[in-house]
Amino acid sequence: MNSSSIKKGNALALLPFFIFLILFIGSGVINGDFYELPVLVAVFIAVLVALFMNRKMTFKDKLDHLTKGAGHPNIMLMVIIYLLAGAFASVAEGVGAVESTVNLGLTFLPENLLIVGLFVIGCFISISMGSSVGTVVALAPIGVGLAEQTGISTALFMGAIISGAMFGDNLSMISDTTIAAVRTQAVKMSDKFKVNIFIALPTAIVAAVIFGVLTWNASGSIGGDHPYDLIKVLPYLAVLIFAVVGVNVIYVLIGGTIFVGLVGFFYGTFDGMEFLNLLGEGMAGMQELSLLSILLGGLVELIRVNGGIAFLLNAINSRIKSRKGAEAGIAGLVSAFDLSTANNTISIISVGPLVKQITERFGVDPRRSASILDIFASAFQGVLPYGAQLLAVAGIASISPVSIMPYCIYPVLLAVAGMIAIATGFPKFTTEKTSQPQSTQKRK
Repeated sequence: MNSSSIKKGNALALLPFFIFLILFIGSGVINGDFYELPVLVAVFIAVLVALFMNRKMTFKDKLDHLTKGAGHPNIMLMVIIYLLAGAFASVAEGVGAVESTVNLGLTFLPENLLIVGLFVIGCFISISMGSSVGTVVALAPIGVGLAEQTGISTALFMGAIISGAMFGDNLSMISDTTIAAVRTQAVKMSDKFKVNIFIALPTAIVAAVIFGVLTWNASGSIGGDHPYDLIKVLPYLAVLIFAVVGVNVIYVLIGGTIFVGLVGFFYGTFDGMEFLNLLGEGMAGMQELSLLSILLGGLVELIRVNGGIAFLLNAINSRIKSRKGAEAGIAGLVSAFDLSTANNTISIISVGPLVKQITERFGVDPRRSASILDIFASAFQGVLPYGAQLLAVAGIASISPVSIMPYCIYPVLLAVAGMIAIATGFPKFTTEKTSQPQSTQKRK
């Protein structure tokens, strides 16, 4: 394939990616479960298709491009961050930090603000542990019990929990969506957070007010004791604070893991070997996501060298005429992928490289593109009845995920706030301080 044809673009080069989506979506539609087909199998089939395309290039050269894309410094750094985040989360859970954090919130939860309280607790837990699914699994049983005591709709309780979970999924420094967004856009986590918080926090406040109005006259109590230990909550706070002030995320996660490990040793929760096993379990939990990032990195590079990315850029360029149009296009692109894959992390990893080129072409600040990616992926993920979050709470509550959708107030408001931010250019900041990635390597 000559350079002129690559510059013009080649629509056929996108075939492997469409095969990936067809396999993923088709399996979900046929089986009624979007998580039954292993995503690694779907993407690996797409990689094989890409390798056997473009007869003008030798198979060896195609393998070289595959490994070049898979082993790009940004991809490898993303994998390291995933593994460290998994290790920290595993040790924190092993030491009882999650339980202490939940009980801390329940202890001070006002009886006349149960829904609002659960939403706020969900926000804090999710931003601390970086997992929306982990948050809903921890809080859903509590929500079911409160629904039985108060007579408030179980679906409303589940909607509040989903809302709190998606707040942290979007903002947490150790959330896989945040990691994917900042690495693909080559910005610091702290800078993305500072843009994102101005959109997400006011949205969360409005959501809390709406939940309060909906349950103004309802009250109830949570029986039993809820023992907590502030020391066990401190590692979460330390990770959040140091990441926000701009400390390199590698240092933050290593330091946080050591901190929570010392807490575990102090309380005698585990010994040295058990600590190492928890590290291993946490890293193992991130293996699929890490391999997915590596394979998608290789697939995107094959699609790029075959002219697929150039084709998309030319197609987008013909329709987008402004920076705001580019930002709206980014929002639409990641939203469409999330609707297709029912996985906000996969969506961001998939479209991130293309979005990076869109930002460079139209002058979009990468802090904004990273924020837009995470906002819209999280917003749509929080209302999908076939997404992991709604399926998890619906299973625990024994209700239909569709019945929960009307009460997923925060994700809906987040999408609206994101659109307003694009239309108004809010938040506004100078372009001179655009950050480089937290790595000595730059994308060439």
